[in-house]
This record gives sequence, C-alpha cells and structure tokens, in this order.
Amino acid sequence: MSRRNKLLVPESRKALDELKAKVVNASSPENAKFEAAEEVGVPLTKGYNGNLTSQQNGKVGGRIGGKMVKELVRMAQENLNKNPKI
Repeated sequence: MSRRNKLLVPESRKALDELKAKVVNASSPENAKFEAAEEVGVPLTKGYNGNLTSQQNGKVGGRIGGKMVKELVRMAQENLNKNPKI
C-alpha cells in the first residue's frame, strides 16, 4: 500500500502507526482501518475498494483521524500539566 502523505518528521511514522492501532483498539496498525470499518459497518477489504462511496470512506478515515487527534491533544495537555514552564 503506497502512502501519499508526507510527514514533516518521517521518523514519527512508527509512533503514529502505533497510536492509530491504540485508539482503534486494533491488534496491529495494518488492521486498524479494517477494524474501524467493521465498527461502522463499511465493507472494506484488502486490495481494491473502488466500490465504496466517499461517505463510507469518510466514516472510516474520520473515525481514526478524529480519535488520533483527541488522543494527541490529551497527551499534550497531560504533558503541559506535568511541565508548566510559563
């Protein structure tokens, strides 16, 4: 599977993949989108998924991305509370 998104810090790819698996409660980062799709009832399969609508794809990607952002914000707030430097 090719990735078109370029990370500002390429070394962060592994950590982001692990975060993705964590927020979706997936067994591995590779299975995260399939498990998220199953939760929302989208018939995502390995390989070609051109038969899916934009709405179906958005349900899967939005679910994962939204949870990742919430978790990153929570982690940042926790870090700020531990180390207030203002």
